[in-house]
Amino acid sequence: MTSLIEAITRGEPDRDPRFPHAAADWTPAAAVATARQEGLELGEDHWEAVRALQDYYARHEATAVNLRELHDALDERFHRRGGIKYLYRLFPGGPVSQGCRIAGLNVPAGASDKGFGSIA
Repeated sequence: MTSLIEAITRGEPDRDPRFPHAAADWTPAAAVATARQEGLELGEDHWEAVRALQDYYARHEATAVNLRELHDALDERFHRRGGIKYLYRLFPGGPVSQGCRIAGLNVPAGASDKGFGSIA
């Protein structure tokens, strides 16, 4: 099985079956370009987080995405690896904010607030 990075580099079709919940106009190549603009090189762990975000959005399509619920869902999904702290290592710009931009999703209101989640 080839890695996602290899598939993108070879220019395989835009609709990748590894991203079943991606928006129709989103491509892995666009995600790579967005990530590079933000100073990130995507690895397999990043792609897993992108799939998790896209899955969450697909399941909550009919309702507005709640920032706190999304944050908690990500924390639970990646709990064994360190939860939200682990995701901040992957996405230093914020797992919700930066992760959504890379996943081709609308960033929920308040996710770009630098004070979100801080105690200071």
